[in-house]
Amino acid sequence: MIKASYEVLQPANSQSFLVRKFDKLAFDAPYHFHEEYELTCVINGSGKRYVGSHMEDFNQGDLVLLGPNLPHCWKLESNEQTLRTASAVVIQFNDAFLGEEFFNKFELQLIKKLFQKAGCGVSFYGETSREINQMLLGLVEEKSNFRILIGLLEILHRLASSEEYNLLDQHRIIAERSITERERINPVFAYLVENFRKHVSLDKAASIANMTPNAFCKYFKKVTRKTFMETIIEYRLNYAIQQLVQTDKPISEISYESGFGDVSHFYKMFKAKMNLSPLNYRKRFVRNLAGDKKLSA
Repeated sequence: MIKASYEVLQPANSQSFLVRKFDKLAFDAPYHFHEEYELTCVINGSGKRYVGSHMEDFNQGDLVLLGPNLPHCWKLESNEQTLRTASAVVIQFNDAFLGEEFFNKFELQLIKKLFQKAGCGVSFYGETSREINQMLLGLVEEKSNFRILIGLLEILHRLASSEEYNLLDQHRIIAERSITERERINPVFAYLVENFRKHVSLDKAASIANMTPNAFCKYFKKVTRKTFMETIIEYRLNYAIQQLVQTDKPISEISYESGFGDVSHFYKMFKAKMNLSPLNYRKRFVRNLAGDKKLSA
């Protein structure tokens, strides 16, 4: 049974928080959660990012702050170059690493508000992402523990002051659940993340949640505000869109790779969501991309 793994983090050398640079191992972790905040910046790589019930493409420069116990994972595209060059910088810490009351001080109220937003997962973009990317790379190379600490506070202050961000799990589907509910729903999303491109069984999902299929369907809709099938289709369509714009694979191949057993059903679901057929969506994307290149030339 696939579960949302609970991860226990152990800072090295008596440090109060972790700063690490990873190669593709950073992306091998399953859908998991831990009690610490996590700031992740993708230096190289692209694929799909999963945070709570939210799924989105990620690319080089992806910068995300996650709150405690918010399940997450990054899945790389399965091409040789991406797998060879992928890397990320990750910082993990708890809100009491400088003392229980440290972030309650008036001067740090912006960071305190940032921590509250992190319960949804926060994705930063634009100049904020570019600036923090460089700061993180510098932090990885820094030898002085004192300067690393000051650097982390500066990064948190910069993020807290930024307006270049999006909340990921906007309805706080995972963040606002009780511990008992998270223990029930997290493994279900872990099952979806790992299996939506294959056969997904309602009975299996219900058994993971320790419920009957009928009770599970009602529970899932109550928690996520979507039916179980709507969520599966959303995951599959999101994956299909990525394949349409990033590969030249035939539509039928993308349909099957995304988890749709029937191509006509894929066309129907895609058009209902995007108001375009998959082929026309790809053509429009290529035209827009060509137009952007002309404007920047």
